[in-house]
Amino acid sequence: MPLDVPSWFLVSTASRNGCCLWYKSLQCTQPPSPCQPVQRESVRLSGSFAARPNRVSADAVCFLLAGVTLFVALYDYEARTEDDLSFRKGEKFQIINSTEGDWWDARSLTTGGNGYIPSNYVAPVDSIQAEDWYFGKLGRKDAERQLLFTGNPRGTYLIRESETTKGAFSLSIRDWDDVKGDHVKHYKIRKLDSGGYYITTRAQFETLQQLVQHYSESADGLCFNLTGVCVNCTPDTMGLTHDSWEIARDSLEFEVKLGAGCFAEVWCGTWNGTTKVAVKTLKPGTMSPESFLEEAQIMKKLRHDKLVQLYAVVSEEPIYIVTEYMGKGSLLDFLKDGEGRGLKLPNLVDMAAQVAAGMAYIERMNYIHRDLRSANILVGDNLVCKIADFGLARLIEDNEYTARQGAKFPIKWTAPEAALYGKFTIKSDVWSFGILLTELVTKGRVPYPGMNNREVLEQVERGYRMPCPQDCPISLHELMVQCWKKDAEERPTFEYLQAFLEDYFTATEPQYQPGDNL
Repeated sequence: MPLDVPSWFLVSTASRNGCCLWYKSLQCTQPPSPCQPVQRESVRLSGSFAARPNRVSADAVCFLLAGVTLFVALYDYEARTEDDLSFRKGEKFQIINSTEGDWWDARSLTTGGNGYIPSNYVAPVDSIQAEDWYFGKLGRKDAERQLLFTGNPRGTYLIRESETTKGAFSLSIRDWDDVKGDHVKHYKIRKLDSGGYYITTRAQFETLQQLVQHYSESADGLCFNLTGVCVNCTPDTMGLTHDSWEIARDSLEFEVKLGAGCFAEVWCGTWNGTTKVAVKTLKPGTMSPESFLEEAQIMKKLRHDKLVQLYAVVSEEPIYIVTEYMGKGSLLDFLKDGEGRGLKLPNLVDMAAQVAAGMAYIERMNYIHRDLRSANILVGDNLVCKIADFGLARLIEDNEYTARQGAKFPIKWTAPEAALYGKFTIKSDVWSFGILLTELVTKGRVPYPGMNNREVLEQVERGYRMPCPQDCPISLHELMVQCWKKDAEERPTFEYLQAFLEDYFTATEPQYQPGDNL
């Protein structure tokens, strides 16, 4: 039986399933040459930007195992406890002890201070991981999201690991032309047997640094010369600090109440006087502390940049769950009452692709969400979307909820086999994802308008499916209908959904033109 993992976060001030409330281009200057883009170009996505993943931790561990202990800071960091070490970008460290995993004991060679540092904030000195332009295991779509962020001019670039060729890299460049507007081109950087690098065999380089220098001075067959490194943002640390899983209740200061519902309240607050967090306070009796702790131990190991991170817990009742804070609130509120009201289809499809990416990770890890809907997706700056509340539904000890009826249960989002027989699987999550797609294209409209929960169950069992929403492309509605297949095994995987949505405007709707609504 698949494990379910709880995540807990901001409740939408407008949950629609009863009393439950969840948080509030110029042309190329050179003729075509062998160095042509190897990936399809993206359609313009104004403002969509995903944070750089933890690009160096795994590589850094490999260096440590090889005996490398001299590291350099990639970002500034302010100490959160007396045991932490504050530092500035460029500061160098001697690693004393790396057995803590995500937090290392280090000595600054600049200040002489000792303390714990987040391992994903540093990289080995003089390695490519220490270069500002190296983004590690960043996927093609996330590279496009970052490069198309407002403020990056033509020629902005990054280098990342190739998704298709082991040992190779990809150079991603922001470009522009009269037809496509702002878009991204990708070039494969191959490795020579002798250790050098090349995009085209007529221009070979001993190091990636030399390759970057060359194409910064001249496009030499690329779409444009490299003008500047892609805008970057500081990543989240893994946890609050090196030993902060179960924390003291008095280490949390509540500041702004973000929402309240049947089972919890959600607050914006500060941990240890240093770190902004979201805190979910569960009402006594909502779930067994023992069951919660068992699931939370599993859940904290789930790490993906499209999942909201669980930082810490207060494990005695009333249970507190401490997570990263997402400033734009729930996707539902964002679409209905926030900045999302004016978004066009490319941004909406991109947000759906981000959710699908997070769910594809949950799928790979053999977990189940059980309550996937826009109220449980949180939005951050630059249209970053993250999944919250996965697995929470299984732990709720409430007769009305566990009976899967009444106002507390999200019938309209739930697959019929789950609503009627309690059969929750990743395929029932796929059904819910299809409903979430309707929420996106209707800017937060309640599914099955004009129908109550009983009518929805009856009609869906008889084969009724929601019609294509106004202005929604037929191809996108067809994807929704695939998610709503009666036979759960005929529904697509999240891996397929992610790929379909990421390539939607190149493979499915290349002729898309924005309308009044979408």
